[in-house]
Amino acid sequence: MNLQSKVKQKFESQMLKEGKRLVLIVLASCIMAMNIKSFIRAGNLIPGGFNGVTLLIQQIAWEFWQVEIPFTIVNLILNAFPVFISFKFIGKKFTGYSCLMIVLSGILTDILPGYPVTHDILLVCVFGGIINAFAISLCLFANATSGGTDFIAIFFSEKYGVDTWNYIFGANVVVLLIAGSLFGWNEALYSIIFQFTSTQVLHALYKRYQKQTLFIITEQPDAVYEEIRNITNHDATLFKGTGCYRKQECNMLYSVVGSDEIRKVVSKIREVDPHAFINNVKTEQITGRFYQRPND
Repeated sequence: MNLQSKVKQKFESQMLKEGKRLVLIVLASCIMAMNIKSFIRAGNLIPGGFNGVTLLIQQIAWEFWQVEIPFTIVNLILNAFPVFISFKFIGKKFTGYSCLMIVLSGILTDILPGYPVTHDILLVCVFGGIINAFAISLCLFANATSGGTDFIAIFFSEKYGVDTWNYIFGANVVVLLIAGSLFGWNEALYSIIFQFTSTQVLHALYKRYQKQTLFIITEQPDAVYEEIRNITNHDATLFKGTGCYRKQECNMLYSVVGSDEIRKVVSKIREVDPHAFINNVKTEQITGRFYQRPND
């Protein structure tokens, strides 16, 4: 294959990748907007995050001054500072796609008609939360965010290697308490159920910032390490030991990888050494150097 063909192939591959990202962003925007119009507003919920703050500001303006403020304008103003942080510290392309998500979902929320699926408030909380998490996950799979607190969560995850989504849930509860003190506690407490459902489903679907520690007893340490490095770009440490039962020398590889990579890594290890003994442990937090794939 000559150089021109390689360049063309690389360009086509990149265009396909960007096309997939764009499709995911548009789909996530549509789902987010329909969820707001059909579930969240049907239950008069405050969903948390900057979308929730935007809806709270809209509700305050209407209740106290009878002024209807467009969703898009408020949401863009609130996201201005997080967008700046994302552009400076996370990635330019990542920020650009996130801005597309913010603008598109805001416009669709303003123009799409709402069709309440159910008026059962508990069903609205549970299924609205699931749909909300699904929309955010699609956005994250496209290496973008739905804006607001997602920028903050990813910034801290990138900087400190901590899965911060549950901390963001705690911050969202504060917003919901403010809403409860202003407009009544029923909707605020139901909104906490909505937000909890959304956070837990998101935590299960999106595993980029979750870590897994591998302890591998193997007779093929070099080959196993090569697979770990090729798949994850992570290093491993080799320990030499003695099996207590057979009194034979054995090799143990220690490595920390992303939870989204674990299935592929284990599968490749099994191909290299079908008799390998693999202990997979959830890792809460790490300090020190850890390679994280760039968002751009």
